[in-house]
Amino acid sequence: MKKITIYISIAALVLLTGCDKGYLDTKNLYEKDLDNFYSRPQDIDEALAGVYNAIITPSNNPFSNEHIVANLLSDMMLGGGGPDDTGAKNTDEFKDPNEDTYRGMWIATYNGVARANAIIEKAADADFSLYFNSDQEATDYKNQALGEAYFMRAFFYFRAVKFFGGMPLILSVTDPKDLPRSTISETYAQIASDLKTAIDMMPAVDQRSIPTERYGHANKWIAEAYLAKAYLYYTGYMTNIEGQATSTLPLADGGSLSSGDVTTYLNDCIARSGYSLTPDFRNLWAYSYVNQAAGEDVLPWAADNNLAWVGQDGPSSTYGTGNNETMFAVRYALGDWANNTQQYSNMVCLYFAIRDNSMTPFGQGWGWGPVNPKLWNQWDDADPRKEGSILPMGDANQGTDSYDVSKAGDEHTGFVNKKYISIQHDGPDGVKGMFYYLYNMQNGDPMQLWNANDFMLMRFADVLLMHSEITETADGLNAVRARAGYTTPIPYSLDAIKEERLHEFAFEGLRWFDLVRWGDVDTAFTGSIPVNNSGIDGTYQTTYRPETKGLLPIPETEIRLLNGVYSQNPGW
Repeated sequence: MKKITIYISIAALVLLTGCDKGYLDTKNLYEKDLDNFYSRPQDIDEALAGVYNAIITPSNNPFSNEHIVANLLSDMMLGGGGPDDTGAKNTDEFKDPNEDTYRGMWIATYNGVARANAIIEKAADADFSLYFNSDQEATDYKNQALGEAYFMRAFFYFRAVKFFGGMPLILSVTDPKDLPRSTISETYAQIASDLKTAIDMMPAVDQRSIPTERYGHANKWIAEAYLAKAYLYYTGYMTNIEGQATSTLPLADGGSLSSGDVTTYLNDCIARSGYSLTPDFRNLWAYSYVNQAAGEDVLPWAADNNLAWVGQDGPSSTYGTGNNETMFAVRYALGDWANNTQQYSNMVCLYFAIRDNSMTPFGQGWGWGPVNPKLWNQWDDADPRKEGSILPMGDANQGTDSYDVSKAGDEHTGFVNKKYISIQHDGPDGVKGMFYYLYNMQNGDPMQLWNANDFMLMRFADVLLMHSEITETADGLNAVRARAGYTTPIPYSLDAIKEERLHEFAFEGLRWFDLVRWGDVDTAFTGSIPVNNSGIDGTYQTTYRPETKGLLPIPETEIRLLNGVYSQNPGW
């Protein structure tokens, strides 16, 4: 597995002081700065590593993690946790009694944007010809690097606008940091323009031929997929939440992209990218590795299906059979207590794992995000994604028969997500996390640090379903359904797309944003759910406040720092 590592080595320019004016004019020949750092491919590679690293928020605060927050906001997960886990319940109930709950995401946005801006400005004029065998190789390298920087700037703004609405558009290293917030439309126009630039710049290389050391980097096809996602979210949000019906995505220069334009990009991605669906949906998830490699019959329900984890990298994977479906992912590694880098492990797995119960192959965690039982109840038993996505407690066939409900915590429903959960098996050192054994982990308490699962941001199934939704045709829809065993084609309908996305992407952080853009967020949160609260039976009432328009509050610290340049989002 190729993990993204921080190599940033830009040092601050040291200004020598003294009585002699000559000291003030002395040039520092040894330190890196914005003028000389971006002159070599090695510099660009290190700077890009810093851009990608900014995806992981600079905080162990779980509310800085977009996937924890998006899942808690959705109708498919409750708050859960223990009696003291009020933050999870507040997010789930659309409350925020604190000032800066989500500030980590805001900070991460501008960390990433600033690093991308530096590459865009400084690499554009760099001459890399001395480092390659031909001018064409040097040009291809520069275009790929610049394309990645434009893509990542769009990525950070896209992630932010979905949570916070219109964002201050800082597009240069010299732009003032006290710019007012742009409108939602202006923000999306910049996102679309950056994605279009990235698509135009990055070479068309079949992902199956990308070398191992480039796994994890953005490419032309990922940018095309994200442009479709931005199109669907913007047109849906403006039409169904803002009441300003539109079928085009604006560009920063005043132009726009139509559904036909976006379809052309998706067709290109489908035809030339080399991405494809993994034959068995369950092989995408880490639990299938344990069934394959641990030498134990730990998943009886899957024993006859020859599950084999495809791993976290492309066609050839050190750990797995090769993954052609995952297009873009948060590349987690192993956290470390000594360096306060817990966030480099996958906190989603820790926080959403089973509370205070350790069972092979499922490890324990904090019990956030109990699964809404209505999802289990309405899901066809014949669909392998049902048991491939949801883990019922107290089920011997699932390996959870030893579950102790008295330790369940609050809002316990009897169901836990299975995609992002702590996975463990019995090995030479006893029952440890699967990544403890895969990576010979020796850096601290494994329960909290052993989850190195990548979190998938874009996979090829999403491309197929977006294509069907935009074109109102059924080919992509039926391809995804066929992978789940539904071989009889169905006609296109938006209702069919909604059901398929619910079942295909459960707990992947997409459901909340689908509800918002479809305008279904007003009706999804209805009815009460029977739960167990730390041993006491009770009920849970789903909650949404439409006055917020599906947005989170702007961190109050940011508002104060700019003396009112920002206004707070409605409803907060």
